[in-house]
This record gives sequence, C-alpha cells and structure tokens, in this order.
Amino acid sequence: MPLYLSESDVAALLSPADAVEAVEACFERMARGVVENASRRRLRLEDGRLADMAASDLELGYAGAKVYAGFHEGAAFVVVLFDATKPELVAVIEADHLGRLRTGAASAVAAKYLAKEGASSLGVIGCGRQAETQVACVRAAVPGIERVVAYCRTEVSLREFCKRVGAEQGESHRDPAEQDVVVTITTSRDPVLRGEWLRPGALVCACGSNVLGARELDNVVLQRAAFVCCDSKEQAALESSDLVEPIELGTLDWLEVHELQEVVGGELEGRGAPDDIVVFKSNGIAAWDVAIAAKAVERARERGVGTEL
Repeated sequence: MPLYLSESDVAALLSPADAVEAVEACFERMARGVVENASRRRLRLEDGRLADMAASDLELGYAGAKVYAGFHEGAAFVVVLFDATKPELVAVIEADHLGRLRTGAASAVAAKYLAKEGASSLGVIGCGRQAETQVACVRAAVPGIERVVAYCRTEVSLREFCKRVGAEQGESHRDPAEQDVVVTITTSRDPVLRGEWLRPGALVCACGSNVLGARELDNVVLQRAAFVCCDSKEQAALESSDLVEPIELGTLDWLEVHELQEVVGGELEGRGAPDDIVVFKSNGIAAWDVAIAAKAVERARERGVGTEL
C-alpha cells in the first residue's frame, strides 16, 4: 500500500548527513546516465504559481514528481513516488522540509568536491529556513568548517538565525562573501554578491533565484570564476539569469558551463588551483527530490513511520 509521510515524519527520518548521502549518490547515477530529469514548469494561479518537475532513476528503482503551489503567503509541496519497474504508487510525501534538505545537500556536495583544500569558513547571505539547511548540510559534508558568518537585511531575522545555527552576525553582505565557501540563498531580484568581495579560492553556491529576471550574482563573480557549473544546463537555460544574462553579455559562454555530475562522476576535476574561484549555480532538480524521497521511504519502512493509504 502507498505510504503517506508528513512534514514531521520527514524531519524525524532524515538528517543532513542522510540528505547529503542521497544527493551525492544521485549525482553519481546522473553521471552514469541512468537518471532522466524533466525541467520545472510553472502555471499561473489566481495569486500564485503551480509548479511541477519530474525524474526517473532507473538504478534506484523509482520515478516521481514534485508538485507545489506557491503564493505570497507561502507554498505547499508534495512528492509523489512510483516504482520504476511496475505500476505501483509507492508514497505521497509532504515535501517542504524534504526540498530544503535536498537543496542544502546539493550545495554540500558542491562544497565537498569543489571547495579548496582546508576550507574552514562558510558565509551565508540570506537567513530564511532554506539557509538553515544549507548550513547544516555543508557542515555535514565538510567537517573542517569551523566558522559560519551570515547576513541578511532584517536585523531581527539575522540575530535569530545566527542563534539557531551558531553563526556570527555579519555587518554587511561583504562579511559572508569573504569566506571560503559562500552560499547565496535569498529571494532578491538584484545581485547580493559582488565578485570584488570574493577572496582567492572561494567557492560560490548560488541557490536562491530560479526565475529569469532574478539574480544573486553580479557579472564580476562570473568574470573571476575559473570554473562554473550547475545542476542542469537545460534547466539553467530556462530559469537562471545568474548564467543567462552574463552569457547574453558575452561575459560567459554555455561551453564554459558544466554540470556538477561531471565532477562527482570523475569526468572533470573542477577546481584547478587553490586560488581559483569556483561557482556552482543551483536551481533545484527533480532527480534530487526522487533520491531523497526514496531515502525517506526506506527509512520509514524500517522504522514503521508514516500512514498507509
């Protein structure tokens, strides 16, 4: 019978380390060509958007889709998981926390493979719930992270965020930008990270904007980058102004943009030198949702968690 997992079920079943393991393995399977991923679509609602994205992972044995309705006051997310070998609905999973975990895990995988050796500091621009899982997952993947510096424009949010995750309060965007690993996880439509702020050897994980017309990175970030990668070039072309606009201006070329799976799978090295600036543009893909949903279901079956439908 299909299993129903609530937000609280997912939170109890999966740790940041679990999420990193699931998403890293997903990248490895993507590199082997056993995963098919469909880019996100968005439909207009009265005062919001309905989005869907799907993937099949033949080696994992699952296929699924994430669907969510987003409005100004919030969003509702669900992942529907199917058996990839027969007509069977495996699970229906509330996917707000699931999505935040998989997004944080993707940055963590990028940090594991692309951060400079000995990276010890993490800067976070943005203080929402997505930022919390970024910190937790990067810490899980890069144990050498000793210092976290955060900044957002709302002082109360910044103070509370830093207290929750054990971070230092930055005085401006520049403070987190000067760390070894820099994560942008905002809803800003204008750049929050300037390339001139980055120190040699920085890894930038840009995770917030995934609609055309919204950017977190200025052009100098891409000009200084020795290596640029994303989760899916197909999806990035549809929704990543952080890459599309610099390409239109001639600052970057699609031939210079790679996919993180190439690094995880061993096809590319990624970082060429300790002082290289490296960029990972994360838009969020359905393959991660399927991978982490499968992990949640397997854990739930082992522990007798969830509701059978």
